[in-house]
Amino acid sequence: MYLSRFLSIHALWVTVSSVMQPYPLVWGHYDVCKTQIYTEEGKVWDYMACQPESTDMTKYLKVRLDPPDITCGDPPETFCAMGNPYMCNNECDASTPELAHPPELMFDFEGRHPSTFWQSATWKDYPKPLQVNITLSWSKTIELTDNIVITFESGRPDQMILEKSLDYGRTWQPYQYYATDCLDAFHMDPKSVKDLSQHTVLEIICTEEYSTGYMTNSKIIHFEIKDRFAFFAGPWLRNMASLYGQLDTTKKLRDFFTVTDLRIRLLRPAVGEIYVDELHLARYFYAISDIKVHGRCKCNLHATVCVYDNSKLTCECEHNTTGPDCGKCKKNYQGRPWSPGSYLPIPKGTANTCIPSISSIGTNVCDNELLHCQNGGTCHNNVRCLCPAAYTGVLCEKLRCEEAGGCGSGSGSGPGASALRRPALLVTALLATAGPLVI
Repeated sequence: MYLSRFLSIHALWVTVSSVMQPYPLVWGHYDVCKTQIYTEEGKVWDYMACQPESTDMTKYLKVRLDPPDITCGDPPETFCAMGNPYMCNNECDASTPELAHPPELMFDFEGRHPSTFWQSATWKDYPKPLQVNITLSWSKTIELTDNIVITFESGRPDQMILEKSLDYGRTWQPYQYYATDCLDAFHMDPKSVKDLSQHTVLEIICTEEYSTGYMTNSKIIHFEIKDRFAFFAGPWLRNMASLYGQLDTTKKLRDFFTVTDLRIRLLRPAVGEIYVDELHLARYFYAISDIKVHGRCKCNLHATVCVYDNSKLTCECEHNTTGPDCGKCKKNYQGRPWSPGSYLPIPKGTANTCIPSISSIGTNVCDNELLHCQNGGTCHNNVRCLCPAAYTGVLCEKLRCEEAGGCGSGSGSGPGASALRRPALLVTALLATAGPLVI
């Protein structure tokens, strides 16, 4: 009896879950671009905002070092042990795999023992600065979704800048400064992300939190994405609707988390003391064992899939859009200006699909494939959509009240109003027939 009741409840949940799709179980997944729904007029497409899943973006980047010959090992050289800076019999040799430390070891599997890491040449040219630029490029616009984490095998640098580019490396802006002494290094007062707020979340800060020398147990530097999200979504990121609402309406905020390239500027290695020990310059170098960058392809809420082909990331665009970021309407679908999708209203957003151009419509305004009349409109002889009283437009895609000067929020006549109510009513009806759960 108990088993049969459990199976009944399980079947009920599966039924409810399938019916409720594509309504996300967690607000803001936006993992479906369109779905077919049944109306009194038959089966039609229901379009919604959509985006790819967040993933490890280091699998798709290209790395460049400047100067290009800064990696240790050519010619071979000795360096001091990281745990004991006065034990200087370790060797870096690019011609021997076991002793080489090339750049790709910043992105390999981190479970190996001994750990693998990239390493620079030592500071043998002191007092000339030992400076390195590490540029990470995607040839694609990406949106960051988690903290950038850099793990050093050496001491964390005394001075470092993390920079971003939004135009494929043509121009750069600072993301964050790192120093053991912010005032001395960058003429900035030290701050942490905890000192920021919703109103100052875009402020570029210098932090001393992650800049210490050899004598620390921690090797990690963060650029805190989630802490900034938390100003809008709460400390556990449970109110994603609030965050997505802010991203939807504030372009500067959206651009802050968007990059095409990142650059790590290593300006001064970990010294550990006030003065450089000129008798033991093999103590000073940079070594990085891991870099983590999580994000998603920017597809302007017009795609759920981003493919990696021929060393290039490209969105698989829907909503009659095209381009690497789905940033324009397809040919013959320019009946209104292109627009990115919108996260609002939660949970489905607004697709802002591209519609057929008037010049390309001819006698075929609507059909049974891509040119469905929307919002309950019916296709009349493939030449025009007959729209419900509340809607207008070539495909019944616009609310008539918007043209009249605005729609009242309490009217309940928004595009998703009836659709949003249906799942809740269905769940209530199904649960009412299930009876109590006996444990």
